[in-house]
Amino acid sequence: MSKKNLVAIFFGLLIGTASPAQTANGADAIATLAARITELERQAQRLREQAEQALAAAQSARDALLLIQQQTALAALPTAAADAADAIPAAVPAAAPTGANGNAFNPAISVVLNGTYAHHSLPPERYQRAGFPLVGEGGPLSQGLSLGESEIALSANVDDKFYGQVTLAVGSADGVDEIGIEESFIDALGLPGGISLRAGRFFSNIGYLNSHHTHTDSFIDRPLVSQAFLGNQYFDDGVQLRWVAPTDLFIEVGGEVLRGQRFPGGGAGNGGVGSKTAFVHLGGDIGIEQSWLAGVSLLHTDAKLTDDGFSGNADLYIADATWKWAPRGNFKDGGLTLRGEAFLESRDGSFFDTTVATPQVWNAERWGAYLQGVYRLNRRWETGYRYDYLGAADAGPLASSFDPERHTLMLTWLNSEFSLLRLQLSHERPHPDLEDHAIALQYQVNLGAHGAHKF
Repeated sequence: MSKKNLVAIFFGLLIGTASPAQTANGADAIATLAARITELERQAQRLREQAEQALAAAQSARDALLLIQQQTALAALPTAAADAADAIPAAVPAAAPTGANGNAFNPAISVVLNGTYAHHSLPPERYQRAGFPLVGEGGPLSQGLSLGESEIALSANVDDKFYGQVTLAVGSADGVDEIGIEESFIDALGLPGGISLRAGRFFSNIGYLNSHHTHTDSFIDRPLVSQAFLGNQYFDDGVQLRWVAPTDLFIEVGGEVLRGQRFPGGGAGNGGVGSKTAFVHLGGDIGIEQSWLAGVSLLHTDAKLTDDGFSGNADLYIADATWKWAPRGNFKDGGLTLRGEAFLESRDGSFFDTTVATPQVWNAERWGAYLQGVYRLNRRWETGYRYDYLGAADAGPLASSFDPERHTLMLTWLNSEFSLLRLQLSHERPHPDLEDHAIALQYQVNLGAHGAHKF
């Protein structure tokens, strides 16, 4: 029985024993109290509704906080030498922290969608590069509309000792859709003394650009040196060990033992450990507006019939340097990035040509370099220029007196850090008798978890 009914009964009893005047006054009192009770009940209902709304808002805030913690934990996982958006962190251990919150154990899923349109004055089927046969994915952009290469990546802490990541590359070649495993590796967490260990399939940490995913590039295609010496990008199955010194100056030293199945290796020679690398990277900040990174690397391969017909021993030396300037240290609002890499390759072995009965001796050197500058106008626009050069061998089966070169201009509109549109113009002379003028358009969007890019 409600309080209102109890009060009515109580006052009804009083009225039954009261005089007519008292009865009239009692009836008025009952009506007043009933109205008051109704108003109090209405206010109580409103307070309950407000409390429910406050609890719902608190739950939403709690969910948003958990999401931010998960993204922060994923961004803090080990990626490479200098895992930062616009500056090199000095004296930071290479391994990821072991205290990531529980949400980091749920796989983060990210998708990169990429598409291009390209028009070449020189038909791609007529394209040839003097002194450098086309290998891997090291050719010009596909003529016309193309899906390009899209990526699907899953990553998470396995437990307190291991982190895992797999990246699938989806593309189209000659009208045939293809999907392949680009990366599939585990990282050991919490190793002492700034040591990190990686095993599986991964991008080699040689040079600068090779360890970066192509969707982080400033240009639609990779430099000619990457195309000619690495088949666009070198990844293989193996083990990587890195050490970051506990100093203010960023110092990274490491090496890799790889299967040697992929170009510039071939045939998984030497019992399935046909490629080995060593690298050193140094970097730091100059005040709050400038930062730099430089390194030297070596890739040694024991190859058996590579994509360009070589068998034997080869050494590839790489020197790289990057310098960044940004007003007040905020690169998103503007700034300049200068970057260059130089490659020197020395081969000692044989060249097998299907048109020649006996193999030819291949003992020669080739080299190449690129230099690029990218200027960030503001949060929406950036523009850049890149110069590519390849130096063909003077002797041997692929000797050439002509050295290919290319000039490239680009303009990029960034709607956000998750989407962009890019226009690119290039002029290339890959052969003394060939010349190519190309225009290319690209769209790119990122879906899902999106960690910070490396320096």
